[in-house]
Amino acid sequence: MAGDPVGGDAGERTPRGDEVRVAAFADLPVETAYRLWALRSRVFVVEQDCPYLDLDGRDTNPAARHLWVERGGEPVATLRLLDEGGVLRIGRVATLAEHRGAGLAAALVEAALAVAGERDVVLDAQSHLADWYTRFGFEPNGRGFLEDGIPHTPMRRSGRHPAR
Repeated sequence: MAGDPVGGDAGERTPRGDEVRVAAFADLPVETAYRLWALRSRVFVVEQDCPYLDLDGRDTNPAARHLWVERGGEPVATLRLLDEGGVLRIGRVATLAEHRGAGLAAALVEAALAVAGERDVVLDAQSHLADWYTRFGFEPNGRGFLEDGIPHTPMRRSGRHPAR
């Protein structure tokens, strides 16, 4: 992901004007990293009742990027972007319940696509959100599957997709 804006502002803003931040693991302040992982655990493990080990070892990969939005100095939405060689993978998209509906996840996806540039991007959408991801140019790409009891739909977006 050469040329991506590591650290600071990703160049994208939420509808309310909040900046989307992006950083590699090595550039994350310890307290920010802790708060990002706590946010993910709150959404995935507690709220969605999916007891799994969120810290899978991929967050520390030097090519991984962590994107987030803060309000009042606290992360309220986050996304992880992984480099899988031929494609980039969006995952761990999470917004605290009290901040949903404000365009934060959309701003994070737009920022991730800006970092991706012309590379293809894949994700495994919770199936009830697959239509939402189509607005960013993602298309279903394979058979649906269950993960932790939640239906998911694999999706792909060509890096040369015209909608940016």
